[in-house]
Amino acid sequence: MDTELAATHSAAFRVVRALAGGYLALSVATVVAVFVLRHHASVVTDAVWVRTVIVVASAAVMTSFAARAARGHGRSFLRLRIVSAVMLVAIAVIIAIPGDFPVWLKVEQGVCGLLLLGVALVVNGKHLRSAFDRG
Repeated sequence: MDTELAATHSAAFRVVRALAGGYLALSVATVVAVFVLRHHASVVTDAVWVRTVIVVASAAVMTSFAARAARGHGRSFLRLRIVSAVMLVAIAVIIAIPGDFPVWLKVEQGVCGLLLLGVALVVNGKHLRSAFDRG
């Protein structure tokens, strides 16, 4: 990889890692808030517990994939592309379906979705895909 391409690749992964890290930080903060508010049944339901724990796990996995992909690991790059797209769809479903989740969680999921949209756009962009196709 030439120097200019390597610098662009590095800059793109700085963005991806920052977005994935933001997704993880927001997800962890949400679980902490859920724990603190656990005695308020109108705010924290069983579905909220399950969803927020799953989101933290997926955010941790995604952050790991981003770190490994930034070091050139092709399989992690592919996994990052897949997981970011799948989680975007899951978030869209959570937001769209009436019922199980309170409005505050749907708003939080919307913010997570925006972070993941950034990840998905960067990792599915021509620059990074072509960098991994080469090598």
